Amino acid sequence: MTVPGAQQPPTSPVQALAELQAGNRRFVTGSPLHPNQDAGHRAAVADGQHPFAVVLGCSDSRLAAEIIFDRGLGDLFVVRTAGHVVGAEVLGSVEYAVTVLDTPLVVVLGHDSCGAVQAAREADGTGTTPPGYLGAVVGAVVPSVRRAAREGTTDVDRIVDIHIEHTVEVLLEQSVTLNRAVQEGRCAVVGMSYRLAAGGVRVVHSVPAGDDFALAAGAAPLAPGRS
Repeated sequence: MTVPGAQQPPTSPVQALAELQAGNRRFVTGSPLHPNQDAGHRAAVADGQHPFAVVLGCSDSRLAAEIIFDRGLGDLFVVRTAGHVVGAEVLGSVEYAVTVLDTPLVVVLGHDSCGAVQAAREADGTGTTPPGYLGAVVGAVVPSVRRAAREGTTDVDRIVDIHIEHTVEVLLEQSVTLNRAVQEGRCAVVGMSYRLAAGGVRVVHSVPAGDDFALAAGAAPLAPGRS
């Protein structure tokens, strides 16, 4: 079923990134369109989904991807964990979207003042680990804290950027399927950081699928001191 006037979802990494950035600009300026949220579209996507982006985001309640990017039903394939920590279930979910649903873009979405990063910094500094499964989450973020320390920084928001980059690296290192999709130009992976108060997102890291995507993302691997 198609809805009259409905737009086709982006099919390339460049188009998908541009759509997300445009939606975020609308959100920031208070002029959202709330696309694909009407009854007609709800019926149209009941028989199948074709999301144009995977968003692996932090579980923070203020980080709702569909709102931040002004999207609707069937647009985004959202996976969320505290600190956007990656495990087998996350990898399987991302691979499903990329291989079965042909989703052309994977986004790692972090945010400033991240509680998981703050907890990891404290745990690494004191040598203590939170009890229960929370310890596993914090432990997965500690490598980013230590990478930041090697750069000479303890700033939480700088560590957030480093942790976003680290998550992108983990996805590509652990998922042969995702890595192959990127190498073949079918998909790209981009890390973004969200500002809680301002509402904007910025690209902090990208693994381009071709030169066009590199230009669209406007990002390069993080260098020491970059903010």
